[in-house]
Formats: sequence, structure tokens, C-alpha cells
Amino acid sequence: MQCMEVWGGNQIVDSGVVMAGLDAWVYSKPFGGSGGGGDVYYVSSCATGRITRLLVADVSGHGAAVCDIAGQLRSLMRRYVNHLDQSQFVRSMNQKFAEISESGCFATAVVTTFFAPTNHLSLCNAGHPPPLYYCARTGEWSFLERGAARSADLANLPLGILDLGDYDTFDVRLGVGDLIVCYTDSLVEARTGAGDLLGAEALLEVIRTLDMTDPASLISRLLEGICARTGMDLCDDDVTLLLFRPNGLHPRLPLSVRLLAPLRVAQGVIKSLRDGSRAFPWPDLSLPNIGGALFNPLNRLWTGRRSH
Repeated sequence: MQCMEVWGGNQIVDSGVVMAGLDAWVYSKPFGGSGGGGDVYYVSSCATGRITRLLVADVSGHGAAVCDIAGQLRSLMRRYVNHLDQSQFVRSMNQKFAEISESGCFATAVVTTFFAPTNHLSLCNAGHPPPLYYCARTGEWSFLERGAARSADLANLPLGILDLGDYDTFDVRLGVGDLIVCYTDSLVEARTGAGDLLGAEALLEVIRTLDMTDPASLISRLLEGICARTGMDLCDDDVTLLLFRPNGLHPRLPLSVRLLAPLRVAQGVIKSLRDGSRAFPWPDLSLPNIGGALFNPLNRLWTGRRSH
């Protein structure tokens, strides 16, 4: 991917993408062979190539209405493409769905932000199935979720349900070779021959049986494993999976290239003006984000908002 690029949508796809420090693979198949489904996926790269944001959302409904929402989410991705802290992006997503909640539209979503200089991942889960996490150091799969739930916690509801001031975010440092799999609920809601839901624990059991030597084929092998477990194809709903891993190849960009970042931001502002969206891609003014673009040691000041 190029700097300042936003890639994705709600159409059928089976593709891989390479970013600074991160490899990703996306599979999405709308229900019934439709041109656009209720599952939305996006990947973006900031003006310096250090910040990658990845989104998987399951929007209620299908057809033209969801395509319009997917377009609005793309605009939000573009607006916050240079934000290291993803909290404002998630709040804006929730506000957007709250505005259209009268039509009965809401969404669950997983939003992640990967900071390549430190392999730091921030994750927010808004009512979505928890991602699967493979730790290369231990060779174990688990769910990537916050360790202890907060009592009376109203955060992390689906988007558009309540006008929350903030969503809960936790942070984890990934190692090279670690894997994260985000997916929509069609996987855990697949039905067995007896009519029972597969469920999250059975999904975890399936992925634990798979060979990890070829991540590029992991999505297809996981889908095959689910079909073998249930005896049925996943054809009753939209299906989307997003797999990504740190690759340890974050480049040290020359100073001349890093100094061009403001020009890329300016070009993004001009594009927003031409589109009439006014989704200006200003960066958040934190020292790791702004200072780290010029002086690499300042990148290490980013510690996220909460710990995993």
C-alpha cells in the first residue's frame, strides 16, 4: 500500500496487501453472491507509513444502504488516517451510526491500529466477536480481548446503540510472526448438522489444528476446517476475515522522504475539498506521532491508552 491510501469496501475480495511492518490478507464474500454485503473491511496507511489502521465491521442490512454506509466509513478512515490514537475515530463511527439509528441500522466492529516502529497494536471491540491471536513465541492460539472486564461497563456496545463518549481500548505489543484474525459472526454462528451453533470455543479448537507455516493460506484452511466441523458451507450470511501479522520489515525511511509527509497531508486536504467531504486528514498532535516522524527515538514514547 502507498502512504495516505485507504483500501477496502464491502465487495467480494480474496487478496493480500503489504504495508510497512505488516502483512495482511482479506477474504470477504457477500451473501448470495451480491455485489455488496453487510460486512465492511478497510485498511489504511498514514502519510509516513508508520500507522496502519484495520477495520472489520458487520453492518445490519444489505444492499444500497450498506454501500452508502461503507462510503461514509471510508471517509472517516481517510479523515483519521494520520491519527495514532484511534479513540476519536471510534467515537466518530459511533456518532455516525447514532445519526442513522432511527432507520434501525447499527454495526458491530473491531478497530485496530498498528504502529510499525514499536509493533504496538491498539484494539477496540464494539460488540464484535473477539479476534483470534496466535503468539509465535508460545505457539498458542487464544482470543485477543481485555484480560478483566469492568463492572457495569457500557463501553463496547455495538455502534449506534448509545451515544457513548468513549469506547474501551486496550493495547498489546506483537512479536514478529504473531497472527491476528478478525472475522464476522458468520463463523461462530455456523450451524452443525444437529442445528447447534458452532460457537467461539469450537472456532478456537478448529484453528488450533491448522498448520501455521503458511499464513497466506490460513484463511482458506480455516474455512475448510469450519465446513468439515459443521458439515455445511458458510452460505447463509456474509463472510469476512482479516488476517494480519508483523513482518519485522519496517523500513527506516530517509529524512527526505519523511519531510514529504506534510505534502501528502496537504494533498489529502485538497482531495477532501474537491470531494466536498471536508474529511481533512490532520494528524493528532502527539509527540510520538509528529516528533517520531522526524526523530525515530520519539516513536518509543507511544505506549497507548491502556494495557492488555
